[in-house]
Amino acid sequence: MSDAPAPPETVEGFGPEAFAAATGADTRAMADLIAYRGLIAEWNARMNLVGPSALDAFWLRHAYDSAQLLPLAPKARVWADLGAGAGFPGLVLAVLLKDVPSTRVHLVESMAKRCVFLREVATRLQLPVEVHNARAEEVRIGGVEVVTARACAPLARLLGFAWPLLGNKTPEQTIGLFLKGESVQQELTDAQATWDFHVARSPSLSDPRGRILRIERLRRVR
Repeated sequence: MSDAPAPPETVEGFGPEAFAAATGADTRAMADLIAYRGLIAEWNARMNLVGPSALDAFWLRHAYDSAQLLPLAPKARVWADLGAGAGFPGLVLAVLLKDVPSTRVHLVESMAKRCVFLREVATRLQLPVEVHNARAEEVRIGGVEVVTARACAPLARLLGFAWPLLGNKTPEQTIGLFLKGESVQQELTDAQATWDFHVARSPSLSDPRGRILRIERLRRVR
């Protein structure tokens, strides 16, 4: 990320130029993201990938919301995105890390139709992506350094999904970076009834109501 000012709280005025200034994305990455946005629009006419306002909000609420995870794990090369949906944050991360050696982004999605879309984007843009059509809690992937999720499940359930990748790991091996909204404190309280973990909270740069949870040292307490 660059040292550009934080983006506005609304989508007005935050387009591709603002995204590039805020993230330092180069010409190649911007071309890929523009193509990705076009593919979402094309496929959305056939299947419900995103809500009707998502394309208008693409650069701030989706692309930048995803991209802000990179500075939180700048050395990570192997990522796993649970409940990948239309590809946020996983595909955005793959675009931005495309030219970085040894990058691999695993997209885990249980809906087969969405997996077809994710594979199409990855193929068209030649991204370092592997799509897993499976339930998150059933996936076994080696070497994952960061587990991500956005709008996947409340934290208590999400930690269960992430457990095979995140549980019983040292902080140097695997961390979780989870994008959460206004209910984050209640979600943390509920999760701590079942799980023990170290958590750090960061404010979202794309939405003042949001928070990013960094989860480490996850273990079950019952």
